[in-house]
Amino acid sequence: MTTVSIDADIKAKWQDGHSSYSPGSTEELAIISIDLLVRDIGAEAAQDFIEQIFEKHLADQKAVAEARQA
Repeated sequence: MTTVSIDADIKAKWQDGHSSYSPGSTEELAIISIDLLVRDIGAEAAQDFIEQIFEKHLADQKAVAEARQA
């Protein structure tokens, strides 16, 4: 597993307010990103989008595994 350090200052603005975030890990960044995505496009659309990402990465991992076996 790779260790990743994140140094980010995220400012999100909506008509009814704003939020600021400073994630320090990939997990925190993911939570913030998912929260912003859900607020923007709704829970169901965000879930569909995230499922597409998992499908892509699973396909990529499968291709790498198959290439190693060949």
